[in-house]
Amino acid sequence: MARLAQATVRKIAKDLHKAERERGVLDPLTVTYDNIDVAAAYRVQLALVELRKAAGEKVVGKKIGLTSRAMQQMLGVDQPDYGHIFDSMVLEDDVRMDMEELIQPKVEPEIAFVLERGLKGPGVTVMEVLAATRFVAPAIEIIDSRIRGWKIKLCDTIADNASSARIVLGNAPKQVHQVDLRLVGMVLEKNGEVVQTGAGAAALGHPANAVAWLANAIGAYGVALEPGEVIMPGAVSGAVDVARGDHIRVSFDGLGTVSARFA
Repeated sequence: MARLAQATVRKIAKDLHKAERERGVLDPLTVTYDNIDVAAAYRVQLALVELRKAAGEKVVGKKIGLTSRAMQQMLGVDQPDYGHIFDSMVLEDDVRMDMEELIQPKVEPEIAFVLERGLKGPGVTVMEVLAATRFVAPAIEIIDSRIRGWKIKLCDTIADNASSARIVLGNAPKQVHQVDLRLVGMVLEKNGEVVQTGAGAAALGHPANAVAWLANAIGAYGVALEPGEVIMPGAVSGAVDVARGDHIRVSFDGLGTVSARFA
């Protein structure tokens, strides 16, 4: 397979950046560019990150996607991916989210980590992740895609910053020793009706294992998870579509609740 030219990488990044700003969609990148592979998709993502930084946004964390069996099956992939979290993406509990800012959103329940100390792979373990964590909190990730109709494969979502949009953080953080993150149960309600249930173990067997995977994956490129960063370790259930007027509430046993309204 021919390597994706750097000029093409920059063009795709600009197209994705414009699509997000203007709430547009692109045809699947894996159809338009049949020579795109995982390495090239991450090059696109990094070019997109640089465009957003040049526009004044600041990276404040990282997200892991496709850690649950449900999400891997939904998108037909067999490995996680990762993206970047910007300051403009972080929202407070019970936020009123303007649907005009989104394209085709879905929500995922997650357990957010905020780091006290940095982590740099290779060789990062679950115990090191837990020791480096300042606190955890219930969270909702609002995912979105700049690819038409969510017709995505792995390289499409990687290039599109792991299909990220916003994160909503609960306001009652817990220390990692206060809750068993592997066994903690989750209930996701949409307009008062239970539509998803899950547990922390859905994220690669343990949410901290997902964070370790990320630290080791980016460590291969000399990049670290930094102190103070928010790390989203992946969904503990399948994603749920949302529309104008919807109210999402996620409850974690022993960890608390977090909610968002879509207007």
